[in-house]
Amino acid sequence: MSRRFFAPVTAFSRPRLVHHQVSHKAWNLPDLRIAILADLHICDPWTSLAALRRIVALTNAQKADLILLPGDFIADGKLPARPVPAAAIVAELRALAAPLGVAAVLGNHDWWDCRLSRSTAFARNSVAEALGNSAITLLTNAAVRIGHGGQEFWLAGIDSQQARKRIRQPGFHDADAAFAEVPDGAPAILLAHEPDYFACADARAFLQISGHTHGGQANLAGWRPMTPSAHGGRYAWGHVREGGRHLIVSGGIGYSGLPLRFMQPPEITLVKLERGS
Repeated sequence: MSRRFFAPVTAFSRPRLVHHQVSHKAWNLPDLRIAILADLHICDPWTSLAALRRIVALTNAQKADLILLPGDFIADGKLPARPVPAAAIVAELRALAAPLGVAAVLGNHDWWDCRLSRSTAFARNSVAEALGNSAITLLTNAAVRIGHGGQEFWLAGIDSQQARKRIRQPGFHDADAAFAEVPDGAPAILLAHEPDYFACADARAFLQISGHTHGGQANLAGWRPMTPSAHGGRYAWGHVREGGRHLIVSGGIGYSGLPLRFMQPPEITLVKLERGS
């Protein structure tokens, strides 16, 4: 069995490239190539800045039209590791480049395990502030219109649904605010850290892109018992189709809880979006 199923994401490791193809009638634009970097959880020694530097270069080499970052940039506080400041993480992410830009949302650990966030009762956030000082677009319950091939589509993003789960308070997501400026019927993609929002059957986006689950971190012949979801393995990983809508759940890069991945190696997720009938 390959060491990549167990080894940390070192400066010399190479995450696998996972490809998905999405075709939908709502998409009448030219083909779109999306690269997804989810759940980086940068920390020493498990997923270091040196490793991130290599991952950024590998992502850029895929020549995607758009790069999406579905949250959880900083480390899980329960992971036995040395955390890395958000500013240092974003400094490496500044090298990401795509013709249609780079966009991000925050994850639950970006809120709960951010010292600035906790010390200010969630009024401030180190990841959000670092991203705000970069060219990366942070979508905090907002949407942007993107031109592509002489036409336009919308990219909406919602904040973490589980930002304050540990204290049994609601998350910071607001889908109505995110879609407030999106015209009815316009082609829209939703970026949401936790995939569970897909169960809401929100028809305003024909495609949702998420992370959070790490593919369960342990994949036992398709059974992922460690998946952090209210729906078990339903949205654990990969390409999900329900009610004429599509969900892509990236297995992500880093670790949560334990620095272990069993048969679920780190990945850079690549999506090709095509016209559908």
